[in-house]
Amino acid sequence: MSRIPLAQIPTRAARWSATHPWRAIGAWFLLVAIAVGLAMAVPTNQVEDADYRIGESGRADALVDSAGLDRPPTENVLITGDDGQLDGAREQAEARTAAADVAERLDGLEGVAGVGDAVPSEDGSALLVPVELTADDVDAEPLLEATAQVQDDHPGLSVEQAGDVTIDEAINERVAEDLHSAEFISLPITLVLMLLAFGALIAAGLPVLLAATSVAATIGISAPVSLLVPAEPTVTSMIVLIGMAVGVDYSLFYLKRERQERAAGRTTLDAVTIAAETSGHAILVSGGAVIAALAGLFVLTDVTFNSLATGSIIVVAVAVLGSITVLPALLAKLGRWVDRPRVPLLWRLTRRTATGAISGRLLGPVVRHPVASLVVASVGIIALAVPALSMKTHQASAETLPGDIAAVQTFRSIAAAYPSEGTSAQVVVTGAEPDVARAALEELADEAGRSDDFVTAGAEVQVSADGGTSVLDLPMPYEESDERATEAIERLRAELVPAALGDLAGVEHAVGGSAAEALDGSDKQSARMPLLLGFVLLLTMAMMVAAFRSVLLGVLSTVLNLASVGVAFGVLAIVFQHGVGEGLLDFSSPGFVINWIPIFVLVVLVGLSMDYHVFVLSRIRELRDAGLPAREAVHRGIADTAGVITSAAAVMVSVFAIFATLSMMEMKMMGVGLAAAILIDATVIRLVVLPAALVLLGDRAWPRRRPPAGPSIPAPPSEWVSRDGELVPVR
Repeated sequence: MSRIPLAQIPTRAARWSATHPWRAIGAWFLLVAIAVGLAMAVPTNQVEDADYRIGESGRADALVDSAGLDRPPTENVLITGDDGQLDGAREQAEARTAAADVAERLDGLEGVAGVGDAVPSEDGSALLVPVELTADDVDAEPLLEATAQVQDDHPGLSVEQAGDVTIDEAINERVAEDLHSAEFISLPITLVLMLLAFGALIAAGLPVLLAATSVAATIGISAPVSLLVPAEPTVTSMIVLIGMAVGVDYSLFYLKRERQERAAGRTTLDAVTIAAETSGHAILVSGGAVIAALAGLFVLTDVTFNSLATGSIIVVAVAVLGSITVLPALLAKLGRWVDRPRVPLLWRLTRRTATGAISGRLLGPVVRHPVASLVVASVGIIALAVPALSMKTHQASAETLPGDIAAVQTFRSIAAAYPSEGTSAQVVVTGAEPDVARAALEELADEAGRSDDFVTAGAEVQVSADGGTSVLDLPMPYEESDERATEAIERLRAELVPAALGDLAGVEHAVGGSAAEALDGSDKQSARMPLLLGFVLLLTMAMMVAAFRSVLLGVLSTVLNLASVGVAFGVLAIVFQHGVGEGLLDFSSPGFVINWIPIFVLVVLVGLSMDYHVFVLSRIRELRDAGLPAREAVHRGIADTAGVITSAAAVMVSVFAIFATLSMMEMKMMGVGLAAAILIDATVIRLVVLPAALVLLGDRAWPRRRPPAGPSIPAPPSEWVSRDGELVPVR
């Protein structure tokens, strides 16, 4: 049995699907149904807390967990005056009464293990009532109702509650609201943009149908896959995001080419076959490039990114499969009905606008003056990318949570009045005698308290039931993202802990806590980011070289990808680190970019931009193989594909712009970074930098090869004529 060449797979798959449409359509929807059934039958294996442990802070957390010293989940009720202060003896007495009411109402509620004594703040301006819970999944609603009743009974005071459960519930609710809002708005926007591109309802609906079924199939397949790679809670959102992006793009590429071939007089079967040979092959190559970019996430060896990479790779593969099987079958079965029902005004507009007419005129100056165009565009790109050199990253913290969430506001007030409830370091010692460990840790607390970095008043050493492990908490008077907190952890690890514990033989110790976790995560990301960038760029370059047999095209693709990434990182730094546009986007700058955002933006942006890049280069190569000179092939090839690229980019920019309006900072950052970068990529980079560079490279970028077997490329359409050796559109 002869082996089918990779380049012929899309053509053969499309031809079979087009000649056996019901089998192909039935097989596709059977795949989706089986996948959905798997999701219902196989429980998803979720990531556990222990999987997130990194470095020394992870080791400290493991020691605390094994010793049974994990703190139970807690809630705190903050009592202050209505102006935020307890002024005078009368108000303080009422606050103590309110604290007693809180204890009475909360004690005995389901999920409450106990209520502690009210703790006054150092300046006496607040009282804090600690509430210990029995589990992380306690229903917070009865607790909040009880606190609200105390507030009603004491209208002259402010009685507010925040803690592990209430903050988690509030954030989960806000994330769900944001995602629901994004999905609710993005779907109609996508349909409207597809209507603008095609002018017919069925043609506009097919890309959305393919994308939606690809997402549904992937979510189902991901359930059994999670037994091998545990699923992170956000992976479904990633699958929806990537699946809708590539599903719409691939369908758009295929539909546009099939439509052009039918308009040129081809039969439906021949039009589908030619679309498979051209756009289908481009989809296969670009899908591979997207998968290569996403595979780079595995380089980080992080449980979150492993899960996101796995889900995203599966949805891209499923979308590619659908694009070369069920989409040709649907087009063959629908025939010219794909252009029904027509939207009168839009239909006439799309039919009257000749392919490449507008973009061809815009490209004229770029093709005639490539050096000047390249210089001007490069200056603008560099100006946007320069701020990326000073970009500061940090993990998400209380500073990045929406300030309009009541529990978040209360938590910030608690942290301000009670530093021990905010940023902290945790020193864990195991293997020493309890008395010896206690003495060493108390000495460490005294030494740490001599600086302004730690608040050691009232610091106590906790000892496990078996006496083998001791823990000291050292609160810090800084925000978690403050550089002073990082410096304090580094000094604690490098100087204070070795000095206090270094002489204890056979003892294991580690420094953990929230600030240490942030430092370890940042160190790991900084160490692996160059590996990720190198892996993604080199692998995508190798794929481009293999697909087009041109080292110059591979290098050019890498340079353009770097430019897009630089723009994305620069915009993120300008907006979120330096606060440009805070009022417009309704947020307060945290002074940094959340650390996973650049990684996410990098792989998604490279993947999506490679979609456009492969599609454009494939069209130019068709024209070169048909005998057009390099300059004319570049001009016409980019002009012919500009409309498709613009439509695809418009969908992506619109969807990501919606995310930029949401309240969660991570979504806002993701939306701004990707929307801005894709906009620049699809316009300045693909319509100015790429054609200018290809014109300057000339024939050197396109090595000679044997004419491809199969259908010949149609002659240039009548709206193009050659003038002075250059193709220009007829007016």
